[in-house]
Amino acid sequence: MRIWLDGTLRDGHDAKVSVLDHGLTVGDGVFETLKAQDGTLFALTRHLDRLTRSARGLGLPDPDLDEVRRACAAVLDANPMPLGRLRITYTGGPSPLGSDRGDAGPTLVVAVGETTRRPDTTAVITVPWVRNERSALTGLKTTSYAENVVALARAHADGASEALFANTVGRLCEGTGSNVFVVLDGELHTPPVASGCLAGITRALAVEWTGAKVTDLPFEALERAEEVFLTSTLRDVQAVHRVDGRTLSAAPGPVTAKAMRVFDERAGSDLDP
Repeated sequence: MRIWLDGTLRDGHDAKVSVLDHGLTVGDGVFETLKAQDGTLFALTRHLDRLTRSARGLGLPDPDLDEVRRACAAVLDANPMPLGRLRITYTGGPSPLGSDRGDAGPTLVVAVGETTRRPDTTAVITVPWVRNERSALTGLKTTSYAENVVALARAHADGASEALFANTVGRLCEGTGSNVFVVLDGELHTPPVASGCLAGITRALAVEWTGAKVTDLPFEALERAEEVFLTSTLRDVQAVHRVDGRTLSAAPGPVTAKAMRVFDERAGSDLDP
């Protein structure tokens, strides 16, 4: 594997970040994950816009997007594969131990790994932990990801691929790495960004392309939803056939199946929407 690190391509075993990097010691960093199909990235401009918003939210300098684009192109060229997960990581850089940043400047890493297409349907669970919709990190895609690791491990232990969170006031929020949509009385809904969920790239496109309503929903909406689906960079639109112990029959249902079809058609016709 060839990885971009701070201005140059390196062999995987030579791509080393300082043990004092703030992204490692305190999770002071942001990232983006993009789908790479046959060497082409999907929605790169939207992802780079969000990378910049997240960096600003942490008080990091704006990333050099021209360099990031060059890094992505170099990594894809050096690592050909039919379907890949490309990750851009941008951190506070080497710093003193503790929360204060040093003056060495940010670290930029771009890497890609091979992946496979997700199944058409999946199972999810709900977890007792909550998203804090008033956190300083709300809406930012940061490397402070440990609570997602814990929740996802719980999901895997229960035979599911995702865990869904409420927020602190009991409203439906998001998954560990996905946004959630529900069908109620035949209408498609997804929680607002104000719920504390990430402003997902795939979420935004799905709302635009399907006409889904952005609705503040109780967490219990999952218990009565006729259909549920997830969106994310690598899931695209993925139907849910089980929520905790409740089976949703005939998943994907008609609304979800239409959303899947529309997303595939629109994404296939415009790779940088």
